[in-house]
Amino acid sequence: MLRIEGLTRRFGTMTAVDNVSLEIDRGAFIGVIGRSGAGKSTLLRMINRLQDASSGRILCEGQDVTGLKGAALRDWRQSCAMIFQQFNLVGRLDVLTNVLMGRLNHVGQARSLLKLWSAEDKAIALSALEQFDIAGLAAQRAESLSGGQQQRVAIARALVQEPRIILADEPIASLDPRNTRIVMDALQRINRHYGITVVCNLHSLDLARSYCDRLVGMAQGRVVFDGAPDALTDDVARQLYGIESGEVLDGHTPVPMPAPALPAAVPA
Repeated sequence: MLRIEGLTRRFGTMTAVDNVSLEIDRGAFIGVIGRSGAGKSTLLRMINRLQDASSGRILCEGQDVTGLKGAALRDWRQSCAMIFQQFNLVGRLDVLTNVLMGRLNHVGQARSLLKLWSAEDKAIALSALEQFDIAGLAAQRAESLSGGQQQRVAIARALVQEPRIILADEPIASLDPRNTRIVMDALQRINRHYGITVVCNLHSLDLARSYCDRLVGMAQGRVVFDGAPDALTDDVARQLYGIESGEVLDGHTPVPMPAPALPAAVPA
């Protein structure tokens, strides 16, 4: 279980995340929703320790994550993978190498700098790419891929870290409807097949209701809704989003594709 206790982040006089407390069960698919500036991204970055908390604690299976340093912090980031809105791939490197970067904490920096990847590491990376139907792109430079393809590469990179948790920060914000569904289906399959906890920031309520087991609504840095998707009525959404509610209540709900069986080459 991931437990967040009184988590707060201040930037000068501005409070981005204000006294947030949550409990997230292992294997859950959580959607974090709210208007821009609500504190969603800052919350995920604090969980991953890309951003330090001003106060409060993050605990995972009893371990205090907020105090980790050095190798222990690297281990935490390996077990709590991050997927970003802008993919964060190295454009000049090929797709396979980008995915192999997810194995850094398993092989050590020296071997990775020398590209001394083992046959097992390469097999794990190729298996992950195969799961997302992009193994044929392994030798291409990442910058030559479409946005949807790049995000699938980023998800494959996260998967080969062998994480317990995946944090996805607006992973479909810059994608068209078709690639949006492909990426969300990929996250859903990872969650269901491997039992990996997924916490995903989303702007679309329709997507959140379709894919997530539980929704956490944020406004002005605080949690103002926490419950099942069907408990989030349009009236509550209008209170949460204000004048932006018309943009998120668009009525176009992509239907998730059936989750096919996945190969077991990448460990859970």
